[in-house]
Parts: sequence; structure tokens; C-alpha cells
Amino acid sequence: MVETMYVPVEMIQSFMMEVFQALGVPEEDARICADVLITSDLRGIESHGVGRLKYYYDRIKAGVQFTQTRFEVVKETETTALVDGHHGMGHVIAYRAMRMAMDKARRYGLGAVAVRNSSHFGIAGYYPLMAAREGMIGLAVTNARPAVAPTFSTEPMLGTNPIGFAAPTDLPYPFCFDAATPITQRGKIEVLARAEKPVPAGWVIDEQGDPLTDPAQILEALGAAQAALLPLGGPGEEGGGHKGYGLGVIVEILSSALSGGVFMKDLLGYAPDGSRRPYMLGHFFLAIDVEHFIPLDEFRRITGAILRALQGARKAPGHDRIYVAGEKEYGKEQEIRRRGIPVNPNLRRELQVVRDELGIEGYEAYF
Repeated sequence: MVETMYVPVEMIQSFMMEVFQALGVPEEDARICADVLITSDLRGIESHGVGRLKYYYDRIKAGVQFTQTRFEVVKETETTALVDGHHGMGHVIAYRAMRMAMDKARRYGLGAVAVRNSSHFGIAGYYPLMAAREGMIGLAVTNARPAVAPTFSTEPMLGTNPIGFAAPTDLPYPFCFDAATPITQRGKIEVLARAEKPVPAGWVIDEQGDPLTDPAQILEALGAAQAALLPLGGPGEEGGGHKGYGLGVIVEILSSALSGGVFMKDLLGYAPDGSRRPYMLGHFFLAIDVEHFIPLDEFRRITGAILRALQGARKAPGHDRIYVAGEKEYGKEQEIRRRGIPVNPNLRRELQVVRDELGIEGYEAYF
């Protein structure tokens, strides 16, 4: 078996752009899509980088995600907007919505945009990082197809419903929290399946509430609604599972109720007659221009001081370092730019299928 290869970042990014364009995505939109995915790989989030390329490829081929993105502003005020994405490329819809929120924040201090009828937009953290780079605080959330059981249930009802938040600092990196509201998300299980590794007990349960650890079995059972991810904190209330459950509901409300979109089981991607249809996801974006509150340099200094204080806290036995959100990802990016993006044999086969079916040439040395 061929071992994991490390492919140069530029090569992976170029390949993804070519794939999106070959599928009919306009060049500038393809650049945005590829940039979102490569950012995920650079930050060490393998579940949402090039490993997700075939995921979008399959959805576009199935006709449930459209390559031509129609970004319709349904309603707008000075500080808010409601957007209908008409089932286009989620990355493009989200990028434009976040940019709109930032433009409003720059003028009025705050900008908020709700989106309906979108598709999977990649890592939530990409969009608040856009704001942090321009001296703003950013927030992005999205709902997703059901996979997570509410506390005291075994039925998948909520999506993985991630929360992305970023703020500028005086450190070499912004603070960036990007996490799903269950213990794990489907993409991480897909990564474990490709790597042929078991899922830790306590992440996923079956219909009886018993743990599942075989990733292939889990992915099949999730697809059949016969398994569920557990919310942050785990089962019940003793470990705080109700808190992860509550966070997931907050995301659902912001993503669906505020946009007038659909929610939970209506996001499964199937019509009542069983035929496939677009997933109709909802998103919510918020930008806060720091300069409307205090000078940006002062905000950066205070935020940096908060993070340095946390990093300097007393260490637990056996640990010599405390991290803050965004720090590991900053270090990972330096490593990956130097070493390349890991592509294991199973992922390589997926990329070969996409390459050959689209007739893309020039990447044979890698996949």
C-alpha cells in the first residue's frame, strides 16, 4: 500500500480550483471555494479541506447543489440583511454575506446577515477570520442536516451546528474559536474511516444509547438515522451535555428562524417522495467594528493580554503548555506550508476518481 503523501499546498489548491471550474463554477467563485478548503487544511482541520472535495463533487453531480450562485438580497437595512442563496455554492454565499456584514459594520459599527437556502460552507472559522484580519470581531454559525441527539434522546435532530468566532490580537495570530456543538462532527468520522482508525467510545450512540466505534458502521447508521452524535458534554446533564445541546439550539434559531428558512429534519436533503433535493441550509454572520468602541490598538493589546494571562496559568501535572484558540492552528499552518498537505491512500483514490472523471491532467505524480 502506498503510504501517506505530502502534497505541496499550491498543488492542492490549484487542483481544487480546476475541479470546481470543470464542474461549472465561475473562476472567481472557484477561487473562493478552493481558498476556504485550503484554509481548512492549513489549519489542520483535515475533515473540511481537500478531503471534502469529492463531497461537493458528488452533490453537484447529483444536482442538489448549483454551481452558479444567485445571491439575492431579500431585505436590507443599514445594519442588517436577509439573503437567499438559491442553493448555490455555500462558500461563495457565506463569503459574500460576511463581506456584506463587514461593510455595514465599517460604516455603522455592527453588521448582521442571515442566509437561507444555502449549502455547506466549509469551516465556520474562515468567515470570522475575514473580519479579524480587518480589525473587526466576527461570528459565523450554520445549521446542518440532523446528526446530533438532544439530551436524554437517541434520535438525531440537530445538525453539528458549529460556532466560529474570531477577534484581532497583538499576538502573531488572531483569537479564533471554531467548533461544532456536538463532541465531534461527521467530517472527523470520515477522516477516521479513511485512515482506518476507530472512533473513540462516547462520541456516537446507537438507537439504544450504546456507544459505536466503527467509523464505517457509524457513517452508514448516521445516513439511516440509526445513530446520533452526542452534544458537547456527553450524554445526560451530569457532564454538561445539556450545555452543548443548548448551544446547538442557539445556532439552529439564528440559522433558520431568523432567516425564515427550514430547520432540523427538513435539512436532510430529501423531498417527501424520497427524491433528493437541495439541503437548504441557513447561516448567520455578525461583524463588529472595534473602532466604533475603542481604538483598535487598545483592543488588540487587551485581547492579547487576556490570552497571554491564560497561557501563563499554572500548568497541570504532565503538561508544559497552555494554548488559546487559534494558536495551534497558527503553528500548524507553518508546518503544513513547509511539509505539504497529507494525502493518505484512501483520499488519494477519491481524488483520482474526480481527476479522471473530469479529465484533469498534470497531477499524476500526486493523485
